[in-house]
Amino acid sequence: MSPARRRRYIDHTLRKSGVSERLACRVLGQHRSTQRKAPKGRADDAALTADIIELATQYGRYGYRRITALLRDAGWVVNVKRVERIWRQEGLKVPARQPKRGRLWLNDGSCVRLRLEHPNHVRSYGFVEGRTHDGRKFRMLSDKRYAFAPM
Repeated sequence: MSPARRRRYIDHTLRKSGVSERLACRVLGQHRSTQRKAPKGRADDAALTADIIELATQYGRYGYRRITALLRDAGWVVNVKRVERIWRQEGLKVPARQPKRGRLWLNDGSCVRLRLEHPNHVRSYGFVEGRTHDGRKFRMLSDKRYAFAPM
């Protein structure tokens, strides 16, 4: 659990049950100085967050390390850990790796299905398996062609 979350739980406990701060901090495992000292954000956090979100939407497959390199190229003096912290706070994630064939993927992680364009555009092969009257197995390779059906 993060210190900020523990801080909220301790504040809630102090309001509801009326126990001392010392006891609440000891029970939840938070140092009292961490409880009392509120974190101060930097003055440029909002601008940096906006730039990170803009770069993440522009380059959908880039993670926080590559975004950090782009920020440094743009003139930001920024640490990888700081970018990772903002990345997690904003809930940014890199979409799953895209398959080589079959779909056209966009930067935001969504996909557009490929549609049939003409007869016999898509072919599919597969095995059909069966058994003979005496129990022996036989397999056949079948070819299925998808007919053109405009949508």
